[in-house]
Amino acid sequence: MEHLLKKINMNHSMIDHEYFNCISDLIVHQKVKELLLYVHHGKVSVLEHSLHVSYRSYQVSKSFGLDYRSAASGGLLHDFFLYDWHVRGSHHGLHGFHHAKTALQNACQYFNLNDCEKDIIRKHMWPLNIDLPKYRVSYVVMLIDKYCAVLEMVSHSSKNLMNKLSAQATH
Repeated sequence: MEHLLKKINMNHSMIDHEYFNCISDLIVHQKVKELLLYVHHGKVSVLEHSLHVSYRSYQVSKSFGLDYRSAASGGLLHDFFLYDWHVRGSHHGLHGFHHAKTALQNACQYFNLNDCEKDIIRKHMWPLNIDLPKYRVSYVVMLIDKYCAVLEMVSHSSKNLMNKLSAQATH
């Protein structure tokens, strides 16, 4: 576990032990670890992104008295689609519209989920997925997912821009 957290630039002491208990059975699963293999936003792996969404959703949900356990686990599994969406032919349809359904199918295959966790996973891509989330915590995860995705993409774009400017300055 420590090795996995170090690989994604998190250490165990940074993580709330109660949060860790919410995801401990998931994070050690081989299919969840496989998410490290897939790039998501910029150079961030699907697992890194999912952990960021999961932990922030846990924190916000806990502070508002919501179901923080479902936020943590649903947040971790919200992008459990298990393919590289950048590769043509790795999936069917437009990724943004279809991956939530695939993630839910995969998550149900490997884990026993409650209704709230299922709702989080299935509806995190609203409005691309037409159905509104049923639970308040589903809205939390949905919004935090978008927030994290924007941060990851902006960070990647900023690094690319800085590298280009640096390269031009040395010529």
